[in-house]
Amino acid sequence: MLTKLYLIRHGETEDAQPKRYKGHIDVPLSENGILQMKGLSKYIVQNCSSRLNCLNGLGGLNAVYCSDLSRAVKSAEIIAEPHGLKPIIMPELRERSFGTWEGMTFDEIKQKWPEAFHSWAENPLKFGPVQGESTLDVRDRAMGAFNRIMNDHGSNSLNGLSGLKDVSIAIVSHGGVNRVILCHILGIPLENIFRVEQDCGALNIIEFHDTYPVVKLLNFTL
Repeated sequence: MLTKLYLIRHGETEDAQPKRYKGHIDVPLSENGILQMKGLSKYIVQNCSSRLNCLNGLGGLNAVYCSDLSRAVKSAEIIAEPHGLKPIIMPELRERSFGTWEGMTFDEIKQKWPEAFHSWAENPLKFGPVQGESTLDVRDRAMGAFNRIMNDHGSNSLNGLSGLKDVSIAIVSHGGVNRVILCHILGIPLENIFRVEQDCGALNIIEFHDTYPVVKLLNFTL
């Protein structure tokens, strides 16, 4: 059995420039972000065996999961719509809390907390944003959700989908959470989490051959 995972970062948000640490701040998608996700939705449909099968639920996505922040929920709704699905919301998939850094630009943080920012950039596993979540905090909650999702749709699934030869699911989340998941899949130490880029609207495709993952696409954008 093959389980195909479409791991997606939400589209561009309003107030996207200059870049800010939004974290748990609930900002909506921008018009460009909506267009990004509509284009990605079409790409995923085309990636299925055929458009007819996708629309009949035979060759398309079997489930879509997302964070509870509106930028991820709206993105997931756009991805799910052609497959007749409603996103399953999991708060554990939300972005890292950046604490007192939320809403601030990189330059503002560097100016106000130069030592803390430098320490975090050099070793994001050991250090974290001021009053925010550590990388290990994010790993523990996000990987718990990820493992439950994969257990529900893997070869040992008991949820009714296990009779299908192949299963395709989508997870729509955030840059930080996606990096944690990808580091786990690729066997990359979390100290190197920022060596994996996740642009707004990015798509990653991972195929699980039973439990063995193969990354087919990484940080793809239209």
